[in-house]
Amino acid sequence: MKRNWGKIRRFIPMYLMLLPGLVYLFINNYMPMAGIIIAFKKYNYSLGIFKSPFTGLKNFEFLFKTKDAWTITRNTLGYNIIFIVLGTVLAIAVAILLNEIRSTMGKKVYQTLILVPFLISIVVVSYLVYGFLSTDAGFINNSILKPMGKEAIGWYSNAKYWPFILIFVNIWKNLGYNCIIYYATVVGLDASLYESASIDGANRWQQFWHITLPQLRPTTFFVVIMLTISGFKVYDQMYMITQGGPGTATMTLVYYIYNVAFVNTPKYGYASAISMVLFVLVLIVTIIQFRGSKGEN
Repeated sequence: MKRNWGKIRRFIPMYLMLLPGLVYLFINNYMPMAGIIIAFKKYNYSLGIFKSPFTGLKNFEFLFKTKDAWTITRNTLGYNIIFIVLGTVLAIAVAILLNEIRSTMGKKVYQTLILVPFLISIVVVSYLVYGFLSTDAGFINNSILKPMGKEAIGWYSNAKYWPFILIFVNIWKNLGYNCIIYYATVVGLDASLYESASIDGANRWQQFWHITLPQLRPTTFFVVIMLTISGFKVYDQMYMITQGGPGTATMTLVYYIYNVAFVNTPKYGYASAISMVLFVLVLIVTIIQFRGSKGEN
């Protein structure tokens, strides 16, 4: 017992340094979770959260009876899956290509070019997209389609284009960050493994499949978890570029929560219920990912 107390006393200064962060985490992240009770109530300003009338699961029933509920859920899951798959595959490919560059200056230039989109504000990105796709003054319609004698495309009124456009914009903006994470792992791999494999006659593809990819599993697990969380939370991209349209083509659960809670007539109970559904979706996907990792990470 004295030995354990000696260890604890030794680290008391570190615990004290940790305390402000824990207090902030508790106040900012855990105390507001008590508000989840709003999902089961008809919230009334004058009565407050705890005195507002209890409605049971009516807010959840309203969600699933809404005609756009399936479309919004499908958008959320569909975009997230594509962001994860393409974001991971392309980040690994670009990281390996960067590692193959022998020029130090060339590596720095390419790393900078790849990372720049990640540093650009989504507001600037939305204006860039508008500059390319505007029906009247957009670069594609005026500088490409018009000289070819083709009619201008109403990008912002055709839902069929936007899944592809938003996927491209998301990958372009976030690829650099994920690529740098993979690149930091790739450059740290043991070169002797590749030398041994080369002596045994393994080609580049075999070296990648049997040496590089297995050693990237912990990094891939981390990147996939981060992409999953960010994918479910994606809001600014939809709001700034399309505002959920055309129709509900780019509407996601987070954006829908914003609309329900703060646009038109606020329905806080309904918005809280949608938030719980979103939480359950994130939890299910995360559990599947942890189970898929088979405890290796």
